[in-house]
Amino acid sequence: MRKRAAVLCGAAVVVAGSFTAVPADASTSRTAVTAQAAKVAWKKCGTTAYPTLQCGSLQVPLDYRHPSGQKITLALSRVPHTATTSQGPLLVNPGGPGGSGLTLAGFVASSLPKTVASQYDVIGFDPRGVGAGKPALDCKPGYFKPVRPNSLPSTPAIEKANLTRVQSFAAACGTKYASLLPHIDTVDAATDMDSIRQALGAQKISYFGYSYGTYLGAVYAKLFPERVRRLVLDSIVDPTGVWYDDNIQQDYAFNDRHQAFMAWVAKYNATYKLGTDPAGVEAKWYAMRAALVKKPAGGKVGASELEDTFIPGGYYNGYWPALAQAFAAYVNDRNSTPLIQAYDALAAVDASGDNGYSIYTAVQCRDASWPRDWQQWRKDNWAVYDKAPFMAWNNAWYNAPCAFWPASAQRQHPLNIANSKLPPVLLFQATDDAATPYQGGVTVHHLLARSGLVVEQGGGNHGITLSGNACLDKYLATYLTNGAVPRGHHSDADAVCQKLPDPKPQSTKAMSATSTAFATSHGATLHELVGFRN
Repeated sequence: MRKRAAVLCGAAVVVAGSFTAVPADASTSRTAVTAQAAKVAWKKCGTTAYPTLQCGSLQVPLDYRHPSGQKITLALSRVPHTATTSQGPLLVNPGGPGGSGLTLAGFVASSLPKTVASQYDVIGFDPRGVGAGKPALDCKPGYFKPVRPNSLPSTPAIEKANLTRVQSFAAACGTKYASLLPHIDTVDAATDMDSIRQALGAQKISYFGYSYGTYLGAVYAKLFPERVRRLVLDSIVDPTGVWYDDNIQQDYAFNDRHQAFMAWVAKYNATYKLGTDPAGVEAKWYAMRAALVKKPAGGKVGASELEDTFIPGGYYNGYWPALAQAFAAYVNDRNSTPLIQAYDALAAVDASGDNGYSIYTAVQCRDASWPRDWQQWRKDNWAVYDKAPFMAWNNAWYNAPCAFWPASAQRQHPLNIANSKLPPVLLFQATDDAATPYQGGVTVHHLLARSGLVVEQGGGNHGITLSGNACLDKYLATYLTNGAVPRGHHSDADAVCQKLPDPKPQSTKAMSATSTAFATSHGATLHELVGFRN
């Protein structure tokens, strides 16, 4: 959960042409064919950071089985190629589901070597229902308004309060968007990508996706293998666990990552004065949580909001210094101001965050079946909590609307993304990634024939290319230049890069400004765009 980057405005809308009817079953390959491909009308929408950005929009069918029926609008962005010879479009996606990709196009184009970026039209897009697209879903505005019920259902009353909350969200979505929800899913978003391809007049596209964007890219490649030129997947979703099992595995991985953060705090006891024993530091964190149950900081940071604030540290260790400072100030000085600032910077949800979460639930609840019996959720999540308490119940409630999602908007069988029809594919995975654990990268490496897997050994960040690791970025630049992937002799990986050093504590002066504390590197810029969860 987090505030999304500012949305760029769209340009004049164009309409994709007629499509052949598409089977409703997600396991059946689609063919999207236009009688006369629409063109995107681009206009300037540059920012200070990305002055060459252009914006446009495209209308596509809500239901590809009825191509002449209701249309929806996708918002697009572009950084056009400048080289004499173009390698065509490179579509980029930051993940989610629910993440806006408009600004990511500018980031990718400016972060790649100029000789590489200049060869591509880097295309960002807001998937259906997201951001500047129309309609943009918002099932229940203010759903994350603090203070929420304690995420830990230690009493029947607390469990009931959380259940009432998630049931109301699912009901609100079903009532407000009954006609849209059956068409908000990964398969339809992937088919939209092929509509974008056609509107760009390209025979093939290249694609670069982070996080959930890796699953979106793999689904596109399964549906349209002949349309794939290059495919880069960074921080890879395990497609065999979508989505209930993947979320359970996240809980264990985030607990490990939180303990790594606790060990880092202990290492710098001279700065934070929370002790030299990681277990003792962790005990103080849970004592802080217990205190916030009784008295939320500033009337808005309770136990659930505390978890929301520290979960981003599992995505990106660049936030560790600021989070540690907030932790230490609360425990040692009874000063809650840095904690409130951290919540505002990393966890508070605005309208775009509400939109992102609405799409997150709509996509995940429809992509695959979820247990409908709450007894199963209760059993599974208490079992997780016993071994990995940090995010177990927070994550359970985050996904729990899927237990009560409208039956008409659920799909039972996710797509099998195994693929032997693609050109070489480049995969990136950190060994200690919490959001998409390492096994997902290995699994996809085995499922995608001719793929090459580059592993960041010891790395725990989520989204690892274009964030400062020159070893990783060299493989990326080479692949986007000539399509070559590494072929190694490691047990799982074809190439291994060492992780970047963990951060060091920031000075008191640097910590005095929230904007400085939470955005101090190129990696921070990427993680602002990729976001957390959605």
